[in-house]
Amino acid sequence: MDKNELLRLYNMDLDELLKISSQYIKNDVEFCSLINARNGKCSQNCKYCAQSSHYCTNIETYPLVEVEEVKKTALEAKANKASRFAIVTSGKTPDEGRDFQIELDMIKEINKIEGLQSCASIGILTEEQAKQLAEAGLKRFHHNINTSKSYYPEVCTTHTWDDRLNTCKLVKKYGMELCCGVILGMGESVEQRVQMAMQLAEIQPASIPINILMPIPETPFENYLDKIDEENILRTLAIFKIANPQAVLRFCGGRMRLSEENQKKALQTCVEGILIGNYLTTVGKAPEEDIKTVAELGKNIK
Repeated sequence: MDKNELLRLYNMDLDELLKISSQYIKNDVEFCSLINARNGKCSQNCKYCAQSSHYCTNIETYPLVEVEEVKKTALEAKANKASRFAIVTSGKTPDEGRDFQIELDMIKEINKIEGLQSCASIGILTEEQAKQLAEAGLKRFHHNINTSKSYYPEVCTTHTWDDRLNTCKLVKKYGMELCCGVILGMGESVEQRVQMAMQLAEIQPASIPINILMPIPETPFENYLDKIDEENILRTLAIFKIANPQAVLRFCGGRMRLSEENQKKALQTCVEGILIGNYLTTVGKAPEEDIKTVAELGKNIK
């Protein structure tokens, strides 16, 4: 589907748009969860991020957690009906904290838990790192494009959009599933949201996490709360689903910016996954609430 057609759909009556996107969703909702395994002191200058060392956000920073802590948190995630569990670390690359070998051990421990699939979000990869992750049995790797290629220089200047794309290609080259999504509301235009949908369609991830900017004090985007409203969030979600019908759209950080009514509307028309619990530096919902919502909608937890 070309850009003009997606723009036409984006601007049509919202209920009609959601009716179209609803044709592509199943009745299952997939839960995943994460552990923030290394927090803060990141060398990159992403303007949305509390963990960047370029900004004085006063978050708690800590080095890589113990493998046992990962195992404990993964078991809790499984008890809350998650089928995937991710280790997430701050930093441009996995070895920014000289931690890569320990991260491989974490993945192996997650793989030992029956019914739980391993995921990792540990930065920009080299080919050798991608190879070692695959050999360790990593099922899925998460690495967002964050925004459209045309807007990326407005978001970060310490690495490029193409750096991110290269990691996505390496993940697929070595046979791992790719989870690749965006952050909405960072000042991008409607046309750039459509570009994101089209760029993701080219990348073909299995999962598309949708984050909505939660402006962090002391970051350059701290006053960006008004860059997207609920209606445009829903419109974007629908366009993403139409452009990527085989991928699972997943609610992630910032979904609390949508009303309960609109969160349910999205789950009925275009969203098929939820990152349950809290996020990296922001608060989410209690898993029990999501379990209840899925049941109320007459859907199944995959």
